[in-house]
Amino acid sequence: MRRARPGAVPRGTGGSAHARRAKAEERALTSVEAGEDFDEERPREAVSRTDARREGRAVSKLWHITLSVSGAETPLTEVRRGLEQLAHDHPFLLTSRYANDHAEIRYWEEARDLHDAAAVALRLWGEHRSSAKLPPWEIVGLEVIDRETYHQRIAEGYGPPPAAPVGVHPF
Repeated sequence: MRRARPGAVPRGTGGSAHARRAKAEERALTSVEAGEDFDEERPREAVSRTDARREGRAVSKLWHITLSVSGAETPLTEVRRGLEQLAHDHPFLLTSRYANDHAEIRYWEEARDLHDAAAVALRLWGEHRSSAKLPPWEIVGLEVIDRETYHQRIAEGYGPPPAAPVGVHPF
């Protein structure tokens, strides 16, 4: 079943662009009042990074995520295939290492703060479990560090090694 906007002319049915535009202009726009917790200052997407910093607002940062999962033994071919699909579905994935009972996924996430980055990371495995056919493992570890800390650790010679080669690899 195809879904479309109410009043929209389905593509490929011969309706001209002009006719579609006219039909769209006929539709009345409605609005919904903001809830009690609406913050007029909240819409940060329309503000540049420089303006946001100048005004003291939070801006998105890059966070290095290391997600560790573990569970019952699963054939290595299934684990690898699932992680490769996850890398395809989640293009920011840097590298994955795996064994038949655990895996480690490393990637960069853009988020406003550590809490947002951690929340997204904690949902990653569960949200992609069925679509990527990942093993039914549990998250057993999570590290979220900002970009500066990541580069400082690398420069000092400790912390996770740089994520090269990129891809899915056995431990």
